[in-house]
Amino acid sequence: MRTGAGRGGVGLLAYAIFYLGFLYVPVLFLPLFSFNDSVFITFPIAGFTTQWYRQMLEDSAMLRALANSLEVGAITAVLSTILGLLAAKALTRYRVPGGNALLAFTSLPLFIPDIVLGISILILLNTLGVPLSLITVIAGHSLICVPFAITVLMSRFDGFDKSLEEASLDLGENGWMTFWRVTYPLALPGIISSLLLTFIVSFDEFLIAYFLAGSDATLPIYIWGQLRFPYKLPAVLALGALILVASTILVVIAEWVRSHGMKDRHKMVGA
Repeated sequence: MRTGAGRGGVGLLAYAIFYLGFLYVPVLFLPLFSFNDSVFITFPIAGFTTQWYRQMLEDSAMLRALANSLEVGAITAVLSTILGLLAAKALTRYRVPGGNALLAFTSLPLFIPDIVLGISILILLNTLGVPLSLITVIAGHSLICVPFAITVLMSRFDGFDKSLEEASLDLGENGWMTFWRVTYPLALPGIISSLLLTFIVSFDEFLIAYFLAGSDATLPIYIWGQLRFPYKLPAVLALGALILVASTILVVIAEWVRSHGMKDRHKMVGA
């Protein structure tokens, strides 16, 4: 029995290592080749250089596209989190008629292919005569980010003690002050996680932005356009390496905040 269990554990460990290697080893080539002293991506690398990072900083079009993506991601994160917060509070605190159906309906953008969703929104905007801009990109990204925000925030609201809000109302506070002084501090870890998650989703999204951006390119669109020019690829790799590091940091922070919030909730429940 023990021998079989031991072999099963070793096999599971080997599978986990293979799976993680399959996922992440190709990604590690991105920062490696960003320091390669050659335009061509080949082994062995020609040498070590940081010129591609300098070239990246001198590319005004790339920096403008990066600024567009940061702006779209930040606004989308705030808007999606606000909408998700309201929806999550309503679905967990009150008996909303057809609440499960409403939750399933808001989750539909997660199951519709992005290319279908992007074309559909483009047709709708053209029909209404709405010009394409970063605003339309924000609208499209919010559509796919709100379900993520609802999911994160509902998991946070599920463990709340409703008596804390009821006690605040009994003591004379209105609904807004009760939310600000009681609900908001308890929901803050979930809000931060939602902001980080929706920002990352919006920042990395390509297809919907491709259909809705018009003449204002976001960073994924810019990178897609630069792939046609081999001499510009190393600078794109340098930017990709920086984005990889920044995304990893954001994901780690989001997970830390989420786990920290779960520990606080367990302490609160235990008390």
